[in-house]
Amino acid sequence: MSEGTRRSAPWPPVETEQPVPHPDAPPSGTKLPMHYDQCFGCGELNGGLHMRSAMGEQALVHSQFTVTEAHQGAPGLAHGGLLACAFDEALGSTVGNLLRRPAVTGKLETDFLRPVPVGSTLFITAKIDGVAGRKLYASAEGRLDAEDGPVAVRARALFVEVTFEHFTTHGDPDALAKFRQTPDQVNP
Repeated sequence: MSEGTRRSAPWPPVETEQPVPHPDAPPSGTKLPMHYDQCFGCGELNGGLHMRSAMGEQALVHSQFTVTEAHQGAPGLAHGGLLACAFDEALGSTVGNLLRRPAVTGKLETDFLRPVPVGSTLFITAKIDGVAGRKLYASAEGRLDAEDGPVAVRARALFVEVTFEHFTTHGDPDALAKFRQTPDQVNP
């Protein structure tokens, strides 16, 4: 089946309610802080992606990911797994900031539509598509080198709402203690 005739499954795949942003969700234009300085996606204290996001109009979140030589898969091109990671970060930031609920990725689906060269920047726009109980559905698209550039990657994800005990039960106790001591971060 050619790309022009390929049909994707409906999204969200189940009946959902319209998402309602939390009353404390950041207003449009707000630059979103990193949620944890050790996060591979948005943190500053590791060799990760160093992504930045901002709240947009109409409950959209805009993120940027600049591909460096450290992000290569094939020579001169971004590694597909790192692109998927960038979308996981952008979608997770959208869910976390708009709904203000702790959630983890349950499923992430990516469609790679064109190569993403080293030195390019992906402009990722993400939104929440629906809520069904603890299931939170979100999608995003990434455009090359400009907000209106060609679409290079699309992704959609299912996040599952969890309690903060999920992190205290399954996470590293030392990392959680350090996280709680950082005043700029959302503390469980």
